Amino acid sequence: MDLEQIRAHVADDLAAVDGLIRRRLASDVVLISQLGHHIVAGGGKRLRPMVLLLAARACGYEGPHHVQLAAVVEFIHTATLLHDDVVDASELRRGQETANSIWGNEASVLVGDFLYSRAFQMMVEVGSMRVMGIMAETTNTIAEGEVRQLLNCHDPDTTEERYLEVIRGKTAKLFEAAARLGAVLANRPEAEEQALAEYGLRLGIAFQLIDDVLDYQASPEETGKNLGDDLAEGKPTLPVIHALRQADPERARLLRRAIEEGGREHIAAVLEAIEATGAIAYTEARARAEAEGAIAALEALPGSPCREALAALARFAVDRTY
Repeated sequence: MDLEQIRAHVADDLAAVDGLIRRRLASDVVLISQLGHHIVAGGGKRLRPMVLLLAARACGYEGPHHVQLAAVVEFIHTATLLHDDVVDASELRRGQETANSIWGNEASVLVGDFLYSRAFQMMVEVGSMRVMGIMAETTNTIAEGEVRQLLNCHDPDTTEERYLEVIRGKTAKLFEAAARLGAVLANRPEAEEQALAEYGLRLGIAFQLIDDVLDYQASPEETGKNLGDDLAEGKPTLPVIHALRQADPERARLLRRAIEEGGREHIAAVLEAIEATGAIAYTEARARAEAEGAIAALEALPGSPCREALAALARFAVDRTY
C-alpha cells in the first residue's frame, strides 16, 4: 500500500478533520487565522491524525470523537512546528517560507500558544478525563524532549541513547498518544491499548530516524528542506553520532568541529564521513527494526483492513523518500 491507499481507508474521516481544523482555527484576531492556516495548509502528510483515525477504526469505534481528537493531535503538532521554527531560526519548511520568517518570532510563538489552548478546549468538549490525562502527559513530554534537544545542540559528546531519548519525547510521544487514543475511545482492553501505544511509539521513532537519513541524502525538492539543515543548526542526529563513533581521528575532529560550530561550511566533508562510516545504513537499520516492532505490536488487535493499513504506514515510514 502506498500513502494514498492507506489514506483511502479513512478518507471521509480525514476530510472531516480538515473541515474541523479550518473551523476551529477561526478567530476574531485576523493574524491568528492567517498564520494558523499558513502552516496547517502547508502540505503536511497528516500522519498523526491518520494514525488516530486508523487505530479507532481498527478497534471498532463508531462514535464522533475520533475526528475531534485527530484535529487536536494536529493542532498540537502544528504548535510544536511553530515553536521549533522559532528556536531553530528556520526559514523553510515543506518548501515554503516558515511562519516566523513571514510574520516574525513573536507572532509565531503566540499563535503556537493559541493552538495549544484551542487543542485543550476541544479535548474538554470530548468529556473524558482519561483522554485529558493522556494528552496532558503527552504535551509535557514533548516539551521535555524539546529542552533535551536544546541541551544536545552543538554538543559532540551526545550519545545515541541521549539522542533517542530526545526523539522518543519530541516526536514519538505524539504518535504514541494518537494510536493509544484509538483504543481508549473504543473502550478496548488494556492489552490492546498498550499494543497500540507501542505501535505508535515505535512508528514515531522509525519516522524520525528516516527523517535524519533524508536530511543527508534526500533531494531538497522532495523534502522542502536544505540538505544538512540539522547539522547547520548544530543538531547531532543519529547519522552524525554514528559517524563520529566510527570515524578515524581526522574525520572525528572534523565532525566534532562541525557539530560545535554549526553552519554549512563543513557539509561536504561531513557527507563524506557519513558515507565512509556506513552511518546511513546503520540509521536505516535502526529505523527498520523499530518499524518491524511496530508491526509486531499490531498482532494484539483483531484482523481488519485498518489494522493492515497501520502496518502499511509503518512500512511507508521507512521506505519513503520525502
